[in-house]
Amino acid sequence: MGSKGKLEKFAENLTFPNLFQPNQADLDSGFSLRGKWHSDFFKNENPIVLELGCGKGEYTVGLARRYPNKNFIGVDIKGARIWRGCKTSNEEGLTNVAFIRTKIQHIARFFDREEVAEIWVTFPDPQPKFSKRNKRLTSPSFLERYKCILRKGAIIHLKTDNEPLFDYTLEIIKEGEHQLHIAVKDLYNFDGLDEVKSIKTYYEDLFFKQGFNINYLNFTLNENTFANCE
Repeated sequence: MGSKGKLEKFAENLTFPNLFQPNQADLDSGFSLRGKWHSDFFKNENPIVLELGCGKGEYTVGLARRYPNKNFIGVDIKGARIWRGCKTSNEEGLTNVAFIRTKIQHIARFFDREEVAEIWVTFPDPQPKFSKRNKRLTSPSFLERYKCILRKGAIIHLKTDNEPLFDYTLEIIKEGEHQLHIAVKDLYNFDGLDEVKSIKTYYEDLFFKQGFNINYLNFTLNENTFANCE
């Protein structure tokens, strides 16, 4: 994609009513929908599900089509990627979809305590260098952020082609005494989990065609940790 294409997409992003692109001043003053997503944007009390590092928003939009009784919000910093999900959701008239263009480390600034019912982490950057392990979206530092917006008992999903990230996440779950519900390597040779298989992200399809195994797990945060959330 040339620079002209990106500029056109950035311009169109400004027209989407379901895309929020706050600057630092907006974050410092307090995001206007924090604690008010149900009342002021979605206009219902349906559960809110996040896709973190959503890229083109395939899971955000795909799940929104399938579950009109839930609200879905994709989060990513890449404006040219997030454009695709915004474009599709608006063309299809999906009223249960929104997107936020921001860095994931700011996620707790956008949601109040227990405002989020579920999280999907789909093919994140595995941050393979040990020195950057705290940037992994399933690291303890990110789980600390998630606990401050999730309901107790909420499910966190991870879908990745990167086996070291998958194994790392299993270690973090064990160390934190979180509750692992399911862990599957080579998802597409596993019988079941049809919902998880039914939507492929751009990167998932790319990696799958290149012969990489797709790995999936989901877990619930240790409820004792919620007491430490300020």
